[in-house]
Amino acid sequence: PIALVIAVLAAKVLHESERHPGHFDFAGALLSTVGMVALVYGFIRASQEGWRDPVTLGSFGLAVVLLTLFILNERRSPQPITPLHMFADRNRAGTYGIMLMLACAIFGMFFFLTLFVQNVLGFSPIQAGLAFLPVSAVIAVGAGLTAKLLPKFGPKPFMVCGALSSAVGLGWLTQIDVHSTYLGSILGPMLFFALGMGLQFVSLTLMALSNVTDRESGAASGLLNSMQQVGGSLGLSILVTVFGTASRNEAKEQVPDFLATAGPVQRAFFERTGQLPKPWGDQVLTSGISTAFVVAALFTLVGALIALFVIQVRPSDLERLQGNHKPAADRI
Repeated sequence: PIALVIAVLAAKVLHESERHPGHFDFAGALLSTVGMVALVYGFIRASQEGWRDPVTLGSFGLAVVLLTLFILNERRSPQPITPLHMFADRNRAGTYGIMLMLACAIFGMFFFLTLFVQNVLGFSPIQAGLAFLPVSAVIAVGAGLTAKLLPKFGPKPFMVCGALSSAVGLGWLTQIDVHSTYLGSILGPMLFFALGMGLQFVSLTLMALSNVTDRESGAASGLLNSMQQVGGSLGLSILVTVFGTASRNEAKEQVPDFLATAGPVQRAFFERTGQLPKPWGDQVLTSGISTAFVVAALFTLVGALIALFVIQVRPSDLERLQGNHKPAADRI
C-alpha cells in the first residue's frame, strides 16, 4: 500500500530531468555487480565454513579480480557508470566513506535487533515492526533539526556528532543479554542511533552534491545511494560472519552446562537439530548479536573519524555549497 501511494504521488510531484545523449556502461555495471556479489558471498561463506574454505578463498579472489577490472574499465570508459574523478574532491570522497560506514551499521542494527526481539523477547513480526517505529520519528526530528541549524554551523559538526550518537547507541546495545527488555534495553539505544542517522543524512546529501556540474549531479547522487546499498550488503555480511563466529564459540561453552542439566526432550531436540534449545539457545544468540554490535559500533566510529579529519568545510562555505545546487538545498 505504501508503494502504491508513492507511485501515485511520484507521477504528480516529480518532474523528469533534462535528458542527455550517451550510452550505458554495461561492462562497468556487470563487473561491479558480480564483483560485489562475490565479495559479499565470501564473507557469508566464511561465517558458515571458515576462512580456509576453498570456496571462501575463491570468492574473495574472484572479487579482487573483478573489482580491479571494474576500476580499470571506469578509467578508460568515455561515460563510466562510476566517474572516478568524483572521489578527487576530499569532502565528497569523505562523504561517501561516511555513508558506507553508516550503512554497514544501519542494516546490521535492524537485522540483529529483529532477531533479538522476535526470538528472545518473543515479539510477533507485527510487534517487531511497531517496535521500530520510534526510529523513523527520531530520524525525522534529527533531519529537521539539522536543516534548521546547518546554515549557522555547517555540515561537519552534524556529521561528527551524528556518527558519535550512532556509536553510543550501538555501544549501548552491546550490553543486551537474555534478561533485557524492550523498554529497558532496546528503545533507548535505538533512539540514540536514530538521532545520529537524522543528523547525518541532510549533511551527507548536501556534501555529496556540492561542487559538481548539473550534468554530473545524477552520478554524484547515485554514488551516495550506491554507497548505502553496498555498505548495507557488505556490512551485514561482515557482521553475520562475526555473529556466526561468536555464536559458535558461545555454543561450545554452553554445551557442558546443557548436557548436565537438560531434560530428555531438550536433549532430543539437540540431537535432532544440532542446536541448543531455550534458554541455552537464547544465550548463544544474544552473545553473537552483542559481539556483532561491537563491530557495528566500530563502523560508526570510523565514520566519525572520517568526518573529523577528512571533511574540511567552514560555515562560511555553506552559502557557496548551496549556491551550486540551490534547488537541491531548498528541497533539503
